[in-house]
Amino acid sequence: MLILIAGPYRSGTNDDPELIQQNLDNLEAVALPIFRKGHIPIIGEWVALPLMKLAGSTQIGDETWEEIQYPAAHRILEKCDAILRIEGASKGADEDVRIGREKGLKIYYNIEDIPYAKS
Repeated sequence: MLILIAGPYRSGTNDDPELIQQNLDNLEAVALPIFRKGHIPIIGEWVALPLMKLAGSTQIGDETWEEIQYPAAHRILEKCDAILRIEGASKGADEDVRIGREKGLKIYYNIEDIPYAKS
């Protein structure tokens, strides 16, 4: 499965770069376990951050950031099979889950609940 990892990125940080990095680290911490279960993990920021840089975003929340940040995850969801929603308040992650449910994607809340891929 292609599994979107959804959770806080900007939420609760007051745009402090160190706290944002901690949130990204938390998202990335579950990527390897997903991979080791035989799936492909994806995080919206892995796509959005380089695109925002290329597009000339100069600060979190600027027009270019808004153009790319959430739409990137929503486009990724078009290809995903499931979402892993990690802990923490996040309007963006909650929206990802809402969209995923509408699309009939499997929503996981614990890495342990993700089955191993069949070989």
